[in-house]
Amino acid sequence: MTEKLLARASGNDTVKPGEIVFIEPDVILSHDNTAAIAKTFELLPQARVMHPDRLAITLDHAAPPPTAMHAQNHARVREFVRAQGIANFFDVGRGICHQVLCEEGIVGPGMTLLGADSHSTHYGWLGAFSAGIGRSEVAALWATGQLWLRVPETMRITLSGKLNAGVATKDLTIRLIGKLSSDGATYMAAEFDGDGIAPLTPDSRAVLTNMMAEMGAKNACMAPDAVTWRWLEMTLRRTRHDDHDARLAYFRQRALFADPGANYAARHQIALGEIEPMISRPHSVDNAQALSELPSTAVDVGFIGSCTNGRLEDIAAAADIARGRRLNKRLIVIPASSMVLRDAAEAGYIADLVDAGATIGTPGCGPCMGVHAGVLAPGEVCISSANRNFRGRMGEPSAEIYLANPAVVAASCIAGRLIHPAELTG
Repeated sequence: MTEKLLARASGNDTVKPGEIVFIEPDVILSHDNTAAIAKTFELLPQARVMHPDRLAITLDHAAPPPTAMHAQNHARVREFVRAQGIANFFDVGRGICHQVLCEEGIVGPGMTLLGADSHSTHYGWLGAFSAGIGRSEVAALWATGQLWLRVPETMRITLSGKLNAGVATKDLTIRLIGKLSSDGATYMAAEFDGDGIAPLTPDSRAVLTNMMAEMGAKNACMAPDAVTWRWLEMTLRRTRHDDHDARLAYFRQRALFADPGANYAARHQIALGEIEPMISRPHSVDNAQALSELPSTAVDVGFIGSCTNGRLEDIAAAADIARGRRLNKRLIVIPASSMVLRDAAEAGYIADLVDAGATIGTPGCGPCMGVHAGVLAPGEVCISSANRNFRGRMGEPSAEIYLANPAVVAASCIAGRLIHPAELTG
């Protein structure tokens, strides 16, 4: 599937793993780092962005700005957007780039995105090719519209069966990364298939492709199916009032699928029914262990959010645990987008969490990047639904971060220690 996507983007009939190709991506993503990229762009001879309609920029990593320096950075981004005539700009409060670009229909099946963010693998759940690149590469893309890539080999991950109650795709990814290691898919395409995909919700599918960045993958993808098209139709009606039908038709025409019998560099089979709640222990994602095998561990704070697990399904899982109970430890909940926040409020999930004692933040990345909105104190232990638990990731090198699914995060903040939600709910 990845080879077909890159063949289209490079204007070739076919491409093979290992080939170097020049591609013209449909979308070029940047966020708060746009100001730094613009400084590099200003050193180039081109005064204007070649394809301003292909740029998509969000302010999400330090939003709202926690310092005057961050506010000045945002101001510079807004000025660049005005000067270059960039239409796809999403200011503070709209949410995290990866969630917003999916909701806005900027990226969809059959398209190609390159972004100045390591979790740009995210969009593969829609059937797109998407990969993270460096800031200087983004500046070059602004100037020329082209960038070279090596075509990656593909790892096929076949899912079968269904997840058990209380188990999420976050647990699946932690289990997979723990098994194959954090460099187990370095510069490979991770392609998901199998009958286990059909029962997965759109929110849970995005976790799979997003977290493959933590296994070293260049990109991750899965073929669009009835669930994908239903989500796109419903979401585009909300965000693209004037052209939702035309945009959906464009995506259907662009969709690509792997050939039956295609060759893969590696294959893995996973029975979803065998997955149980998992934990990534400090200080690496592949330091994985089943929650049931973990010694009793006290926590100080929980975080539910990020581009990995800040969607409606994640907030609903936390609200189901928190409803009618009181938190014993701090819990910060930050929706991935304004759409998620609105839906969670209308469903009553925000009220349930606030009544339990949780703090609700502005849609964006929050403390995931360690800048603001819930950074840790020295020695604190955090249970997080985000994507990384590196030392210092949430601002304090001496703090410890455990990764888990959102239900485990909420339950642990109620109990004050890492526990399975079933210990509370029965």
